[in-house]
Amino acid sequence: MSKKDLDTLIDEALDNIRHDRKLAQEFLNEIANQIALDAEQNRHLSPVAAKHVESMQRSNEQLVKLINLQLKGRTTVVDLSDDDKNQLFDLIQGDH
Repeated sequence: MSKKDLDTLIDEALDNIRHDRKLAQEFLNEIANQIALDAEQNRHLSPVAAKHVESMQRSNEQLVKLINLQLKGRTTVVDLSDDDKNQLFDLIQGDH
């Protein structure tokens, strides 16, 4: 893969991460508002909120991996595990 292709994929992944994080934050704010209006909703909405927080955490981990890729010298070989490759591919494809 050429440097330009890698840079393009990284930029696209970063854009997707930022977009997903923004949507997740809006969703969590809406859940908080629903719970504030009706405390009984806490029992149903808290597990949903927890799943979104987990998704945001994975997004943060992927962001760190991408930053590390950008910081590495371009002449060195980037050695990613199969799991890392699958996570990055899923991120780029929009599969969370």
